[in-house]
Amino acid sequence: MNNTESEFLPALVAYIVKTASANGDKAPSERELAEHFAVSRGQVRESLAILEALQLIERRAKSGIYLTMDSAGLSSMALLARAGVQLKPRQIFEAVELRKIHEIKAAELAAQRATDENLERLSDILDRSEKQIAAGLGLHRLDGEFHLEIVRATQNEMFYKICASFYAASEQRLPIYFGKTERNIKSHNEHKQIFDALSRRDSILAQALMNTHLGRAQSYWTEILDPNGEQASQAADLPPAHV
Repeated sequence: MNNTESEFLPALVAYIVKTASANGDKAPSERELAEHFAVSRGQVRESLAILEALQLIERRAKSGIYLTMDSAGLSSMALLARAGVQLKPRQIFEAVELRKIHEIKAAELAAQRATDENLERLSDILDRSEKQIAAGLGLHRLDGEFHLEIVRATQNEMFYKICASFYAASEQRLPIYFGKTERNIKSHNEHKQIFDALSRRDSILAQALMNTHLGRAQSYWTEILDPNGEQASQAADLPPAHV
């Protein structure tokens, strides 16, 4: 996919979500999309095939194209983020919960498998974080770097790709979380504690610290997105997740 095509796909998604959401989930036709973007129907057809594979849309015979965001899988999250499409509160809640489960395990494995290069990169991220805070800037990008480097330290490429999709999908939300200086400082201090545990190869402590660290972020988003406690109530009815 060339640059023009890679730029077209997010724009197409954003337009389909906007128009379909106002039309009972029915999207414009292939011809209408081609006319709107001034591209060939062949390019639209190819892009729609990608969106259908990602379960973002469904093409129904003699009916048209329909938005199916509720059926969309994990692989669609990065594309939705690039398109500027906000996830529903329930989807955000589930993504944050799933991220927490994955990264607690990542901390355990990283303590056992991290190379000197992984630890050096983590140390460099912490150094840059100190400078960022001193300059009065948020850590939203460096936070992602830190956590993904821990996942990379598991030496499991598939694990890394899965977690990277979470961060791609949260790109618009993280600046909000890191909008306050005290939250940046608190997060940075917790990162340093996690790094120390990883350096000492203490997998149990690394897991515990990561659990506390991500639990704080999970509580924040739950309060913002679910002030009435509806998601928490539903989660309480589920069996506990074992990590």
